[in-house]
Amino acid sequence: MKTILVSAVALIDADGRVLLAQRPEGKYLAGLWEFPGGKVEQGETPEAALIRELHEELGIDTWKSCLAPLTFASHSYDDFHLLMPVFACRRWQGTPVAREGQTLAWVRPDRLRDYPMPPADLPLIPILRDWL
Repeated sequence: MKTILVSAVALIDADGRVLLAQRPEGKYLAGLWEFPGGKVEQGETPEAALIRELHEELGIDTWKSCLAPLTFASHSYDDFHLLMPVFACRRWQGTPVAREGQTLAWVRPDRLRDYPMPPADLPLIPILRDWL
């Protein structure tokens, strides 16, 4: 089974809310909510992938020094295994805007369970709720 490395981030605003993005129609797991991020490309670090993905998907800029390692997810789907380092970020430049057809929502940690998520993201909810 192929392992795919994906990097994700919990963007945390001044009110302690976390940004979620809903996967758009036509994508794998469409309609489910997830933490922003994406695939780590060949030769990229997980931090560099996040910086790139946040700029491409949300139009915001951040820096490696603002990405704090938080946890990771490891989950087997039917045809691949996902390994996902997860970072926390409280500092970025710009206002997140949906640039790829996704819907965005700022969510309080105790309300994250109200948003249907992919199986790999579910174990992250109690970690974020307890940490925040």
